[in-house]
Amino acid sequence: MKTKINLLFYLLLTWQIGFGQTQEKPNLVLIVADDLGWKDVGFMGSEYYKTPNLDLLAKQSAVFTNAYSGAANCAPSRAILMSGQHPMKHGIYTVATSARGKSEDRAIIPIENKTVLPDSIITFAETLKGAGYKTSIFGKWHLGENPATQGFDEVKAGTPRRQKHFAPFDLKRFPEGEEGEYLTDRIGKEAADFVGREKDNPFFLYLPFFSIHTKLVGKPETVAKYESINPIDGQGSNSDYAAMVEHVDDAVGDVMAALSENGLMENTIVIFTSDNGGIAYLSRQWPLRAGKGSYYEGGIRVPMLFHWPNKIPAMQSEVPISFIDLYPTLLDLMEVTPKLDLPLQGTNLASVVLGEKPTSEQAERPLYWHFPIYLEAYNGIGDDSRDILFRTRPGTVMRKGKWKMHEYHENGEIELYDLSQDPGERINLVTLMPEIAEQLHAEMKDWREENGAPIPNERNPDYIAK
Repeated sequence: MKTKINLLFYLLLTWQIGFGQTQEKPNLVLIVADDLGWKDVGFMGSEYYKTPNLDLLAKQSAVFTNAYSGAANCAPSRAILMSGQHPMKHGIYTVATSARGKSEDRAIIPIENKTVLPDSIITFAETLKGAGYKTSIFGKWHLGENPATQGFDEVKAGTPRRQKHFAPFDLKRFPEGEEGEYLTDRIGKEAADFVGREKDNPFFLYLPFFSIHTKLVGKPETVAKYESINPIDGQGSNSDYAAMVEHVDDAVGDVMAALSENGLMENTIVIFTSDNGGIAYLSRQWPLRAGKGSYYEGGIRVPMLFHWPNKIPAMQSEVPISFIDLYPTLLDLMEVTPKLDLPLQGTNLASVVLGEKPTSEQAERPLYWHFPIYLEAYNGIGDDSRDILFRTRPGTVMRKGKWKMHEYHENGEIELYDLSQDPGERINLVTLMPEIAEQLHAEMKDWREENGAPIPNERNPDYIAK
């Protein structure tokens, strides 16, 4: 019933777009799910998960089918989103240590990792706060101890430790709910309340959910519903996972209803995405390969939509867009001029978001991911990664147009794929397309040198070749 109420609010109240709006600066609601795969929502092709609120929103939005996270796992992706800079600029490559997995399986010593976004970084929140926005975060931070030091006025957020999905939540800086209250519901409610309180002022609402991250716990009645539905296309192996997807959709519906009820739809940009790909063995992203932790497409391609009535047209775009691009793109869309010079490394794609035909430079520009680290396997062969021991080994990846290149630093191996013909990255073309491989590799090396990307080359004395 809750989802139906959200949809009814959204359908009826969007007819009153603009009613009650008293300020001209556009608001921004940035919604980031956790570990939600590229195809884990209806508008991206899932026939299993029920996401009616997001599907309705997508019909009125610009949907980017080639959208990418900043990294293949949580902390570095969020650091890129907030900083507009690649990991070598802030040092966050992964969660916790970069030496994941067994030492005897690691051929080289990975680059050391940082876990706190430096105060020297001018975050997106700080920039908007400097432009007169009320800034808030409700949910998962994961970039340090306190988001208030990085530009957020209102903080009801925490870094996950042993949080529970039902109250008491056991989350620092997040209010406890009534016994048995569900965490995703509470986050949606806090966000909706914030919208109502700040309706007369420009605001930035950052809504990074804890779901669909493990430990997987859905509400019993929703879990029971999915237990009666047969799996479809590699999705449906875990009913708690499915329930948690639906709970996020319900919370998004709460936020959209609050925007509509307060007359803020016309002057609010809403973005929905995920911090990285889904966990492969829990929810397949076919035809994409692998999942969270891997730099094959299933680990970094994510759902992404932009909604802004009468400004952003309803459309689907194949132009690649990445988290690294969001900072400069949003500053342009919101007409915010930073008070300080920002060393942003992404591309301003505001014109593409607004529906203009992309230039060849925008459509064909290279995207890069540098990960001089290890991430251990979740489920061996079930991860569908390069090998059964690691989801990620140290390397660099680039996409340029239809081409995707991987280079692995342990042994210098290169993989080359034509995503237009092989989105699952199964056929390595490096020996069949040597000129393309050589050209892209030269560009990759130039990019690393220009950006001071560290290359791990120290051999690990514990390594045992197998």
